[in-house]
Amino acid sequence: MSQYDVLCIGNAIVDIIAQCDEAFLAENGIIKGAMNLIDMDRAGLLYSRMGPAIEASGGSAGNTAAGVASFGGRAAFFGKVSQDALGDIYYHDIRAQGVSFDTQPLNGKPPTARSMIFVTPDGERSMNTYLGACVELGPEDVEADKARGAKVTYFEGYLWDPPRAKEAIRLTASHAHAAGREVSMTLSDPFCVDRYRGEFLDLMRSGTVDIVFANSHEIRSLYQTASFEAALAAIRKDCKIAAVTRSEEGSVIVRGDETFLIDAIGIEELVDTTGAGDLYAAGFLHGYTTGRSLKECGDLGSLAAGLVIQQIGPRPRQNLRQEAEKLGLM
Repeated sequence: MSQYDVLCIGNAIVDIIAQCDEAFLAENGIIKGAMNLIDMDRAGLLYSRMGPAIEASGGSAGNTAAGVASFGGRAAFFGKVSQDALGDIYYHDIRAQGVSFDTQPLNGKPPTARSMIFVTPDGERSMNTYLGACVELGPEDVEADKARGAKVTYFEGYLWDPPRAKEAIRLTASHAHAAGREVSMTLSDPFCVDRYRGEFLDLMRSGTVDIVFANSHEIRSLYQTASFEAALAAIRKDCKIAAVTRSEEGSVIVRGDETFLIDAIGIEELVDTTGAGDLYAAGFLHGYTTGRSLKECGDLGSLAAGLVIQQIGPRPRQNLRQEAEKLGLM
């Protein structure tokens, strides 16, 4: 029997979210729609220039873990925070969502990671992230029982930036595969893919990763092609399952020669795209670990992503299980 449905591994980051206009991004040298890594001084500068903000526990894989729990799934999380105020916020928030989180915190230095997220009127988010304590995640933080006891382990491509996290992921994957489990990853960001293209392809082709999540920009970056169709044809050969999101066009899931086209759900207003991909993965993985068809997995992913983009912040405010039940998806 599995102990958990999904084990998520990622950067434990507190999101500080504010709305801004396009001019603000230009004036402050922020690359729109990307995750920009910054140092503590830059973090302080941007924070001083932000308008009114919302603070919420985030981080890509942490958002996915919270989404799985909201669907009623059993979720666990590996991630590093520090013994400080933001670290306390993170511990409280993710555990309150129903996620098992027991990674030992640092003693206060470096401080807990934070990401200044600027949301423009079109709903696009531009992230400016100081990784802080995140970079200290290492193999000593791997809880072997959770790694062996989760049906699927899921990690974020962003973790390829801090070097010791790679060791933690490879160790977790070895525990998972030894127990007959599966491993999944999200490509995270086109710039992240540019930095680690060769390593990401090797993870897939070596069988370290079974299931890949990406958006259309990331998959084209991975295969260095302007053609979505060419990239999709390539990824079919490189992993067991790939789920590729395409914003309002929905998503495409491929497994071998099979293709599943998933519609996006109708929304009233696009408010903030933060967490859309993370929540899509949550819905998909909840469906997958509870034995649903790939079409049903995609529909659950679309539901979760569609709900989270209609609010500020990356953690769903609605109970996702109840929302799925209303639509007859569960």
